[in-house]
Amino acid sequence: MKSANPDQSTSPKVSIWKQFPGAFWCANVMEIFERMGWYGFYAVSSLYLTGAVVDGGLGLSSEDRGVIQGLATFFLYLFPAVFGALADRYGFRNMFLASCAVMIPGYLLLGIPNGFWGFLAVYFLVAVGHGMFKPVVISTVAKSTTEKTGSMGFGIFYMMVNVGGFLGPIVAGVIRGWDWQYVFYASATWILFMGVITLLFYREPPRDAEAESRRSLNDVFRGMIEVVGNGRFFLLIAGLLLLLVMGSKWLGPREYLPAAGTWLGLNLFADVLLRRREGSADGFWLLQPMKIGEGRYLVFLVLMAFFWTSFNQIFMTLPEYIRDYADTSDLIRALTPAAVSITNIAQNIGLDTSEWGRAVLEHGQVKPEHLINLNALGIIVGQVAIAYLVRKLQPLTTIIVGSFVTVISFLLYLIGQGGWIIVIAILVFSVGEMLASPRSKEYAGRIAPPHKVGMYMGYFYWCVALGNLFGGLLSGGLYQHFGPVDRGGVDNTNAMWLIFAGLALASVVLLSVYDRWVKSKPQESEQAV
Repeated sequence: MKSANPDQSTSPKVSIWKQFPGAFWCANVMEIFERMGWYGFYAVSSLYLTGAVVDGGLGLSSEDRGVIQGLATFFLYLFPAVFGALADRYGFRNMFLASCAVMIPGYLLLGIPNGFWGFLAVYFLVAVGHGMFKPVVISTVAKSTTEKTGSMGFGIFYMMVNVGGFLGPIVAGVIRGWDWQYVFYASATWILFMGVITLLFYREPPRDAEAESRRSLNDVFRGMIEVVGNGRFFLLIAGLLLLLVMGSKWLGPREYLPAAGTWLGLNLFADVLLRRREGSADGFWLLQPMKIGEGRYLVFLVLMAFFWTSFNQIFMTLPEYIRDYADTSDLIRALTPAAVSITNIAQNIGLDTSEWGRAVLEHGQVKPEHLINLNALGIIVGQVAIAYLVRKLQPLTTIIVGSFVTVISFLLYLIGQGGWIIVIAILVFSVGEMLASPRSKEYAGRIAPPHKVGMYMGYFYWCVALGNLFGGLLSGGLYQHFGPVDRGGVDNTNAMWLIFAGLALASVVLLSVYDRWVKSKPQESEQAV
């Protein structure tokens, strides 16, 4: 006799392709091309900016390179909330197309400027285009998944991020052997493919467009200020960041440190006066006492910025270091038999291989981007296994362990400058990234008060923005000082790596202290300065 309630476990399994709507898969393919465009140049940007003019580079100083990288990527991660609000109002598809309209000419123009200011202006345009794309693709994935499929959906999405981040630099590394202009053309081409996919295949996922469109830009900017506290405190922080940027290039320590101290002192003095004034808390924002909004969250963002500052050195500092110091002859000897076999096969089928060396080698050494690309390859291969191994650990524990692993990776550069040492250091760093990066956003959601989870998650990328800003400025300044003598340095890169290792170690210690503080301190929405 058949059961009236058939066993649901016997029902056929739904294919992974059918668990997600078309918008999900379309967004993932678009993400691959967008990451190919971004990392296709970003992974070699340090080499282009500081490369010799005779080799097609701009010949800028490492300090200038750090300012450009830090500022552009800072704004890329700072304003996704703004572009997300515009996308809610004008449509996801329109924002995708608008981002393409900004990025494609941006990449095509990147090869024209030959100085600091011109390149910074165009690169800022490119960063804005990617900042327009980022919130919309994440929103598409979020709205195309359910509570049941969300974990797998975002796992697939982040895998596609690394696929694009792996393929883009490979192509760029090959074609720049002939001409740097080809790198810019390639990035523009990947974004063009992304735009074609948007036009032909992208359909917006179901969403409450009417309700979402009510979120105005004023609401977004108000939310950004409320996370920090109020307008006065936001102005104080913005002024200090501006002085930090000015001090990295235009002002010496004797100018910007006193200026920063004066700015801080004036604001605190004004605050004392304003607190004695009745009704100042309800007056014009510039005449209100300073107020900290989400103090514990701001501390978390600053501490995570330490991690991202260290993380960014793999793209900012390491390319220059490999170009100027690495001896990859050991790698070349080990890989020569395989290279000869591949070349013989190609020649047997009639291909001309006389210029193939340009794709992999530069000045007799392996190109830096091909070594650095092992980071993305390691994540593609190992992320699932790492996630499985640490699945039972608390998020903060995983973040701390990952940060400590990055400390070890920096210390490995003290052993020597051979190719295999660099390969091992990059792969060790990749393990640290796989441990720390995915769990940091999860931890931010866990420490958030229940009624503020959305805000905590919405402004999480601020720590990435700060990490890029600090990372760029620190990278440029340190490599300029500790780098090669012929570029004005003291030729002591070991000291530089020790500083980066110390920064990562500081994040380990401070995050441990922070976790104890959060668990012991009652939650408060606002605190007076």
